[in-house]
Amino acid sequence: MKPTSEQPLRLAMWSGPRNISTAMMRAWENRHDCAVVDEPLYAHYLAHTGSDHPGADEVIAQGETDWRKVVTDLTGPVPDAAPIWYQKHMSHHLLDHIAREWIFQLCNVFLIRDPLEVVASYIKSRATVSAEDIGLEQEARLFDQVAQKTGQAPPVIDAREFLGAPEAHLRALCGVLAIDFTPRMLSWPAGRRDSDGVWAPHWYDAVWRSTGFEPAHPATPVHDAAALRAADQARPWYEALYRHRLRVSPAR
Repeated sequence: MKPTSEQPLRLAMWSGPRNISTAMMRAWENRHDCAVVDEPLYAHYLAHTGSDHPGADEVIAQGETDWRKVVTDLTGPVPDAAPIWYQKHMSHHLLDHIAREWIFQLCNVFLIRDPLEVVASYIKSRATVSAEDIGLEQEARLFDQVAQKTGQAPPVIDAREFLGAPEAHLRALCGVLAIDFTPRMLSWPAGRRDSDGVWAPHWYDAVWRSTGFEPAHPATPVHDAAALRAADQARPWYEALYRHRLRVSPAR
């Protein structure tokens, strides 16, 4: 059934940080029929954990720190009565005390990236990184919960493979979601968006300069011992999710 303002598609994209998640949000926001929200659980995560992320005080001050209110918003009326509501989530923001039942009201998709590539990018914005910071274990656990609840594996997108064939992947995902693909998802105007989180100046420089998906670059060598340990610890979770990735052909 085609989504409408009365029966919208609530699309939750779960990922870890440094995972083309903001570029993916741009692609969906560039559709005419889609509203987006950027990491709505971030303020709660920071307030509860005390993590020293860049701009944490500002994120907490301007965001909603009560996860229950966040969930009420995410499952309530869609902004501007849009037929599609794209919700960009970081899996590590879904702390253990947060209820899960609301998630099963959403259409859940999982975005993954090789953990060595993630930590190489992550430590450019934050001095330290742990396996917990990059969210792959949390993502794998949530994937299993969704699969068990629905009786089928939800879609998984691997970032590097996606960047090798963005249109093919987006067409395939839209097909799984039973919605129309539009070429508008492949490019967007450069610059900031009102929808960007207040943390954007610390993390979104490359996306602000972008006008579309760029080819994957060679992985940056990682020499930091703690970052390498984090990547190694996260690898089994990445490989478990990778087995379920969307497999597409670039040729159409």
